[in-house]
Amino acid sequence: MTKSTTPAKPPTHTSTSAHSSEPRIAIVHDYLREYGGAERVLEALHKMYPTAPVYVAFIDREALGRHAERFAGWEIHETWMAKLPFIHRLFSPYRIFAPHAFADLDLSAFDVVITSTNAYFAKNIRVRKGAKQLCYCHTPARSLYGYTTMTDWRSNPFTQFVGTLMNHYLRVVDVKSAQQVDQFIANSRTVQQRIEKFYRRESVIIHPPVRIPSDAPKASTREYFLYVNRLAFSKHPELAILACNDLHLPLKIVGEGKILPKLKELAGSTITFCGAVSDEQLGELYAGASALLYPAEDEDFGMVPVEAMGHGVPVIAHRSGGPTETIIEGKTGVFFDALTVPSIVEALEKFADQKFSAKTIWQHAQQYSEAVFEEKIKNMVRKNSV
Repeated sequence: MTKSTTPAKPPTHTSTSAHSSEPRIAIVHDYLREYGGAERVLEALHKMYPTAPVYVAFIDREALGRHAERFAGWEIHETWMAKLPFIHRLFSPYRIFAPHAFADLDLSAFDVVITSTNAYFAKNIRVRKGAKQLCYCHTPARSLYGYTTMTDWRSNPFTQFVGTLMNHYLRVVDVKSAQQVDQFIANSRTVQQRIEKFYRRESVIIHPPVRIPSDAPKASTREYFLYVNRLAFSKHPELAILACNDLHLPLKIVGEGKILPKLKELAGSTITFCGAVSDEQLGELYAGASALLYPAEDEDFGMVPVEAMGHGVPVIAHRSGGPTETIIEGKTGVFFDALTVPSIVEALEKFADQKFSAKTIWQHAQQYSEAVFEEKIKNMVRKNSV
């Protein structure tokens, strides 16, 4: 079920009985309007604590598309932001209200609140005296600290002006709210360094949960390259397309996004667009892929490359961010240094001259499994329980 939260009233039930020795847990997530790595972490947290209520700024089921069904049956509470007119269309300018909306949530019934955030929303919650906020930080908000984002908002003079003003205010709010967190959890060493740099806070690294098959990959014909990600500015799918155009290599693209029409204009005859696919279909696509092309810039962690390696698929990735921590060059993948077509073409040619073991790659990915994530999070919750 889905509910709208009113700040004055706590939920009628909690994640455990009032007489239980187990901590009463709530989960807070920035918002639900797209499905990516942060939402996969949210799913894993909910699987671990299925009776814990989930709080979000708002839900946009239309934007979620087929992924909306993943959250069916959950107890989800929206903040008062959900009642703002045209919230789903005017989300970006309304974000200035988000810190206040989360601060208004009544979470006094809970002993431990796990916040899942890659923005400046969820950390603004207030817990009762003696309770703890554990913040699983996917990254400090990329838009506030100079990293590329899903849209090229600086290309428009108006959005650049307004966005710069808003970001100045929100950086101040973000740093202040970070001091309310009892324990930061970073999803990678890259993000751990950002937390220390921008918040002056220490953190513990717990890698996000990746769905990895329990059995080693079987030998199969590898016929094409694969791109799996949101079709967005910071992910640079256009570079993967242009590089494969140049070399006349088959490339299958999995994902959706606003720049899809432009990408189709760039695509040559060897490029196939698969759209959004189910987990089962994605597994089948991995089984036939020669390698994953991953031209994302300054990635926070990068669950997709690890997921690919979990299927025995080597990765050709930009040498930045999280993938530099998870990919072993020459053993589980190949790096390219510049976000340019010639640099990717060079990496593809280098890849063609090397041999990779699907079983070795799969074994390497085991350290990022859901089971490892669950064990570490549960230990962290126990350590911080009242």
